[in-house]
Amino acid sequence: MPNSTPHALSQRNSTHFHGLLEYARLPSAAADLILLGDLTGRYANGSYSRLASNGRTVALRADRQGAADHGHRITAAIACHVARAGGTVDQLTQLLLHPEHEGGRHARNIALRSGQTRALDYIRRVWNSASQTVSTTRALDSRHDAYEVLAALRDRIETTPWRGERGRTALRVLRAHLTFAEIAGGPLHHASERQTAEEAGISRTTLRVVYETVLKPLGWLRRLRVGHGREGSTWYLDCGSAPGHGAPAPLSRSQTTQFPPDPALEEWTTPETATTADIDSTVLGRLMGHDAFAHHGLGSTALMLISALHQHPNQTTGELIGTSSVSRATAYRTLRRLADHGLVQHTGETWALAQRALEGFGDGLPGADTGLAATAAQGWDKVAEHHGTAGVAARRKALHTAERATYREVLDRLAEHRSKAVVIVRDGHQVLVPAPRPDEIPPTWHAPDGRVLDPATGHAAPDWRVATDGRLILITPSDQRSYDELAAAHAEAISEWNSAA
Repeated sequence: MPNSTPHALSQRNSTHFHGLLEYARLPSAAADLILLGDLTGRYANGSYSRLASNGRTVALRADRQGAADHGHRITAAIACHVARAGGTVDQLTQLLLHPEHEGGRHARNIALRSGQTRALDYIRRVWNSASQTVSTTRALDSRHDAYEVLAALRDRIETTPWRGERGRTALRVLRAHLTFAEIAGGPLHHASERQTAEEAGISRTTLRVVYETVLKPLGWLRRLRVGHGREGSTWYLDCGSAPGHGAPAPLSRSQTTQFPPDPALEEWTTPETATTADIDSTVLGRLMGHDAFAHHGLGSTALMLISALHQHPNQTTGELIGTSSVSRATAYRTLRRLADHGLVQHTGETWALAQRALEGFGDGLPGADTGLAATAAQGWDKVAEHHGTAGVAARRKALHTAERATYREVLDRLAEHRSKAVVIVRDGHQVLVPAPRPDEIPPTWHAPDGRVLDPATGHAAPDWRVATDGRLILITPSDQRSYDELAAAHAEAISEWNSAA
């Protein structure tokens, strides 16, 4: 940076500063970044350091590598500002290659080292990436704006028809990510596969299937960075446009341009279902992790019907088919199961949730001919026990905990470059026994004369010897030296090495 204070630099470039704002329609923060560079160090985080191989400490990068990374981040930020302001790649090039713009130092350094053509190619690549990012994201100026975006996304999720079992499972996964995003305070959030599977109440295998076949192809969810070590993956919820379509969608219950899932993904469509739905995803998110709604329990269909009835009580079966995006046959079958558990009530032509149904309590229908209806379900745990799914969530969580512990143990061993050891308790003290090396043999294989006994025949193996430290030594036919001669040669080699050192 030139030997001038930021204030003096701003004074000298005052006229150019206002021209820049008018020229590219950029906000003042973007103009400061272009003229003065990254004075606050906002884009330097992580540029000059990296996570060491042990996964715990931070190692410094070379100055040139750190400066290049820092400069690239500044360049990318400027490109995003210009793209969001409706600028062009030519305007970005002029801003970056201007000799008085500190924010373009990285691009100018590339031009000096590698030529103007290489710098222009670099700027074009950055511009293409920035344009794609800006077209699929929305600028959030405050935490309030982030919550408004998430609320609009929740509304769009609730009015989208999620047809088929795979679509309903995808809704559970998407609702789990929306919960994580609400905790994080914006569409950008971190979550691991195990964490999401526990929140959605499904297995990791099912989770990956709906990721790859529904949510990611249709644009609901993007994985920006794959998790590694102790960090979960970085995800971004698409809040700006309708999944699978380029135009922004109206975010309201009364009008939506959401399209149903692709039939090629094995999602069925029928004339009896509407093009919009209307459910309460908050209720769905609260119940979906319970054992009662596991795969062999009530399932995702019951979640959709309960969420639709909570949003609008007293619906007919035809109305429920539209609001829950469930086929007629599946709706009748699931409603009967819910009624048997005393969770819904049928009055005339309409259905409604039973009193205290969301807490898992309800009264059986009078006159029902099932033995289950005679005994009211005492909570969701009783429902899970009836369907044989009690304890599924606890077992899944215990499995994930064990997998995490094993994975972290492997990471620690790799970080320390050591092999697995055994810990035994002797006299109340823990004793660490190193793992056996490949050239170690059991004591029962040792012959009195230093040879190795073949465990299959019990005879001495002619090509092997046992060293004094218990290691195996192979005596090949081309090497006719005895063990004593080998030991003497090894001692001589060690002596020569020490003398040379």
